[in-house]
Amino acid sequence: MDAKEKRESRIAEIEIAMQQADFWSNKGNAHSLIKELQELKSEASGAGKYDKGNAIFSVVAGAGGDDAEDFARMLFEMYTRLAQRRGWGMRVLHKNENDHGGYRNLSAEISGKGVYGILKNESGVHRLVRQSPFNAKSLRQTSFVLVEIVPELPEAKDLEIPPEEIEIQFARSSGPGGQNVNKRETAVRIVHPPTGIAVHVDSERSQHANREKAMELLRGKLYRKQEADRQKEEQGLAPTKATSIEWGNQIRSYVLHPYKLVKDHRTNVEVRDTDRVLGGDIDEFLDAESKLSP
Repeated sequence: MDAKEKRESRIAEIEIAMQQADFWSNKGNAHSLIKELQELKSEASGAGKYDKGNAIFSVVAGAGGDDAEDFARMLFEMYTRLAQRRGWGMRVLHKNENDHGGYRNLSAEISGKGVYGILKNESGVHRLVRQSPFNAKSLRQTSFVLVEIVPELPEAKDLEIPPEEIEIQFARSSGPGGQNVNKRETAVRIVHPPTGIAVHVDSERSQHANREKAMELLRGKLYRKQEADRQKEEQGLAPTKATSIEWGNQIRSYVLHPYKLVKDHRTNVEVRDTDRVLGGDIDEFLDAESKLSP
């Protein structure tokens, strides 16, 4: 029995239980079953249980060197302006910045109503084609950045992670807090060896707070992977592997030279006003993505 059949079987089982005369004899159990039924039906209809909540956004530079790290900066600024336009909050959790103002990687918390549901399909490899500002001849350069959007899962009960499955490392933080924060190892990096997922948070003022936020981010990444694996299983495909941040995996291309065009390769939406898109107006892409499977 595959995951879809198990879900349908469980839905039928709960619905039969709800029809029994003694269903409400144990109110706590009844409410628990109703909640489970709602979540199962949400999964079946393609609406995720965390769609109405906040999201954790990450960019990771891939192939392309300085250009890729600069592209990561451009994408971070694009989503920051999107958040500003929509009245969402955005707070950086960790950033690894190069000497040119670009980012090797960066994670930020985006808060607002329905943020995860709106942005979740932005996850994937984004590709930039332009004349490089980092070489004397201004040659055309192609670079790649991975965008990750995961739900904010603040409660441990949302996704249990056995303590033996994680490795925690501490380092000096470069986050807020003045001079004292740099004298203590407040930054936290957590690795989940079974999946190879790693997270890093240094935005909070204490090691404990950074650890809690890092665990929250790890739960979100694991949830996203589990959802992707579940969908693959239902389609009879192998579980997902780590995405290579390179040619062939891109979901969207931003071409700035020799012509200007932003094209989403899943929905075929095209916008020629690249400045508007990079300025945070990506509504046309988000509207088309809302019709994609999660």
